[in-house]
Amino acid sequence: MTRLVLVRHGETVWHAENRYAGVSDVDLTERGRQQAERLADWAGSAGLAAVWSSTLSRARLTAGRSAARLGLPLGVDERLRELDFGQGEGLTRQEMAGRFAEALEAFKADPVAHHLPGGEDPVMAAERFAGCLAEIAAAHEGGRVLVVAHTTAIRLTLCRLIGLPLREYRRVFPSLRNCALTEIELDGPRAAVLEYNGALA
Repeated sequence: MTRLVLVRHGETVWHAENRYAGVSDVDLTERGRQQAERLADWAGSAGLAAVWSSTLSRARLTAGRSAARLGLPLGVDERLRELDFGQGEGLTRQEMAGRFAEALEAFKADPVAHHLPGGEDPVMAAERFAGCLAEIAAAHEGGRVLVVAHTTAIRLTLCRLIGLPLREYRRVFPSLRNCALTEIELDGPRAAVLEYNGALA
């Protein structure tokens, strides 16, 4: 049985305009760097066995502070990256409505069956992310591990792990704050959500 603390990276330069970052490699804001430092303060006394991150720099910068604080190597895995939002990359909802209004409405109705044009299949994204978490849990069995990743990938994977329809991820888990704590317990194929969107102490 392993505990995984899933954390969305710190605030990025696209946060204020609510642009879909996806696989675009955008930087943290100064506030995002401060959030990463606060996460590192928490990590210092959280009893962590390892720190893992997505390959995208906003996640690596966030996770790197915690790994450095603990004197641990930072594990990085491409499977922890955010979804590719295709034609939606770098756009706001308003901009998407101007470019592909019909596809956007279909996405709002069912973001899994009708993912954004040219984007990654959310089912496959949840599979890759969950597979990576299973390997991390097996490598650190009985421990507690920090995994810094991305909002959509985390919320989709939570639904997959606890047996909810993936299309419900935006309703069941409507938001994930930057550097908030979401802790799960993995026991083989079974998962329990211990905390969601929790504030740093």
